[in-house]
Amino acid sequence: MKEFKTYLKNIEYPKNKTSWDIAGNLNNGFYKFDTRPITNNVKISRFDTEADKIVFDVDNKYILVDTEELITYLKKHNIEDVNLQDLIFELDWNIVLLKKENNDNKG
Repeated sequence: MKEFKTYLKNIEYPKNKTSWDIAGNLNNGFYKFDTRPITNNVKISRFDTEADKIVFDVDNKYILVDTEELITYLKKHNIEDVNLQDLIFELDWNIVLLKKENNDNKG
């Protein structure tokens, strides 16, 4: 998920072990991001996370969801597991960032 930081400005990293990995400005807002990878089709997070946004690295894109809205959605529907594609349509705040091309010399 190294490439994700190229979308951010004014990057900061946590000074101590915490639930977010990187912070920075995105779309005129400063956010803390949980960028931990998906393992075995599962991304584990906690309700007490300090991350503002959760980043999913999926194929050729990053999908960002609002942590508070996700937690509210999970509690409201009394579920622990959810399909990421469903979340894109169910949550109000989400951003899909297409990954940048690795070849900057394209014409």
